[in-house]
Amino acid sequence: MTTVSMTVNGKAVSADVEDRTLLVDYIREHLRLTGTHVGCDTSQCGACVVHVDGKAMKACTMLAVTADGADVTTIEGVANGDLHPMQKAFNDNHGLQCGFCTPGMIMSGIDMVNRYKADGKTLDETAIRHELEGNICRCTGYHNIVKSIQQAAGEM
Repeated sequence: MTTVSMTVNGKAVSADVEDRTLLVDYIREHLRLTGTHVGCDTSQCGACVVHVDGKAMKACTMLAVTADGADVTTIEGVANGDLHPMQKAFNDNHGLQCGFCTPGMIMSGIDMVNRYKADGKTLDETAIRHELEGNICRCTGYHNIVKSIQQAAGEM
């Protein structure tokens, strides 16, 4: 067992975990933050995306011990009272259907917009579709997801 300490959604947390504990399992089972989903366990679907030190990471293939000392944000931590602009845009554009992939899509979208804005790049439909290659949605065909990210990009 190893003691892991990190900040999750602005709150300091610590627990003893087995060295093989995945970050997604730590978040879901130890912290009871179930918005981060486990879809494939192979880093293919993106349902488990969280931000680690401000960067989008797939928590299903990251060990909790590697996040020791990190600042982690889950879907539960992106709103400050009101919906985050990305959450609102997904709602406005019906960028979800069953909702399973939605937390990962939103976390990926926020990261995408932040990176493109920091680099002064334009985030167009082609770029969004390319960036979403690591996220799978089995319901929407991505059209409304792309519209949602485009709207949020203008509001963030």
